[in-house]
Amino acid sequence: MTNIAGFLDGPSHRANPGMWEWIKESKVMAVVWTAMRVWLGIMWIQAGWAKLWGAENAAFLHHDGAGVAGFAAHGQAAYSWWGSFLHSFVVPNSGWIGILVAVAEFTIGVALVAGIFTRVAALGSLALLFTYVMSGTASVCALYALFAIVTLTMWKTSSWIGVDGLLSNYRNIHHGKHFHVRLPSLHKAPGTLVATA
Repeated sequence: MTNIAGFLDGPSHRANPGMWEWIKESKVMAVVWTAMRVWLGIMWIQAGWAKLWGAENAAFLHHDGAGVAGFAAHGQAAYSWWGSFLHSFVVPNSGWIGILVAVAEFTIGVALVAGIFTRVAALGSLALLFTYVMSGTASVCALYALFAIVTLTMWKTSSWIGVDGLLSNYRNIHHGKHFHVRLPSLHKAPGTLVATA
C-alpha cells in the first residue's frame, strides 16, 4: 500500500451501493417515504390544532402562554445552560412563544402533508423536537425525529408525491433537467486556474 491517496480516492469518485440507490430513487419506496412524511404531518397538525383551536388553546394562546411558562419553569432540562435559557428567556416571553409553537406545529404539519417545502418542514420538525427533548420531554419525540430524518434524507422521493414533486416535474418539463445558471469554469487543466467567460 504505497499510494494512500489512490486508495482513499476522492469523495466524488465513490459510488453508493446499488441497494441504497434503489432505496433513494425507487417509486415503490417513494410511497413508503410519502406515507411516513404524511403520517408525521398529521401528527403535527393534531398537536397544532389542539393548541390553536382545541383543548390546549387556553394554555398556549391565552393567559400569557401559561402552558409554555409552566412547562419551561417546572420541566427537567437536559442541561443546566438550557435550564437557564428556559428560565431567563422562555418563561418571561411565554406569551408569544406559545403562539409561535402552536402556529409552527400546525404549519409544519400542513407542509409535510401537502409535500410543500418538504426539507424546510422536516428541519423545522427536528428543531421543535430538539427543543422538546432538551426541555425534558421524550414521549414520541424519537419516533417523530426518525420520520423527520427519513423525510429529510429521502427528500427527492418522499416529496415526489406532493406539491414539491409537481413543481419539480413542471420545472423539468418546461425548463429542462438542469434549471440553474451555469457559472463559467475556472479550471483549464488540473492545477491551472484560468478565468473564462
